[in-house]
Amino acid sequence: MIKALRTPEERFQNLPNYDFTPNYIDDLEGYKNLRIHYVDEGKKDAENVFLLLHGEPSWSFLYRKMIPVFAEKGRVIAPDLLGFGKSDKPVDEDTYTFHFHRNYLLKFIERLDLQNITLVVQDWGGLLGLTLPMEMEDRFKRLLIMNTALINGKPAGPVFAEWMDAIVKPENVDLATIFQKHAPGISEQDAAAYEAPFPDRTYKAGVRKFPVLVAQEPHLEGVDISLKAAEFWASKWNGETFMAVGMKDKMLGPVVMQHMKALIKGCPEPLEIENGGHFVQEAGGELIAKKGLEYFKL
Repeated sequence: MIKALRTPEERFQNLPNYDFTPNYIDDLEGYKNLRIHYVDEGKKDAENVFLLLHGEPSWSFLYRKMIPVFAEKGRVIAPDLLGFGKSDKPVDEDTYTFHFHRNYLLKFIERLDLQNITLVVQDWGGLLGLTLPMEMEDRFKRLLIMNTALINGKPAGPVFAEWMDAIVKPENVDLATIFQKHAPGISEQDAAAYEAPFPDRTYKAGVRKFPVLVAQEPHLEGVDISLKAAEFWASKWNGETFMAVGMKDKMLGPVVMQHMKALIKGCPEPLEIENGGHFVQEAGGELIAKKGLEYFKL
């Protein structure tokens, strides 16, 4: 049994523009003692499903501006990764591995039997999420990609090293400060909401571990499957793709996203969010969602 903490519900009261009904699964195969939270908005029997995957150190709150837009056109599912948001938080950092989270997402999709999926990803939502469609091609129809990449087993560079130090080195990293730096123009209230899931540092094992999981050597976990995913997107992907880029992101911004554009078969020129940082959903979430729907003709 995995020892985990559960954030008290009062920590999530009065969050700005996040009044979605919570949904929980506590018996997912392989994760049966862990309670998983997800947002489920729109019509449950809608033809199209939008699967919104967050990254590090965010949670489904990141998609609060996009969820209502997508919900007008289909069913919107936004899970919180284990260790984040309203999902339970394993306390042992060794619990957090690439496959622990990837397998969770695969099981989650199968459990809800999601079909006709538009995959919406950013940051670790992409590092994990972009490896999923090749396992279940018939379920995925579209991709909306923002400020993310695939692990390739190579050094991630000095900007990432600075990011990792800012999260891993402090005794108790202040996430509000992280979001104020990487989401230009975010309000203090919105930035503080990213700290809500974590009453103290004991809840932040996942926050601390995720930067370390970015495999920067070829033999590390996640590299092989990510390279296979790159081949899938380059040669086998036949769905539609829409890309948006937070142009002020120095880590996974214009340079990296141009590489992803060249990699993904049929990827068009991106929507550039000039004032968008790494967490581009903060500056451009509503616009990106509307432009994506327009592009997909939904």
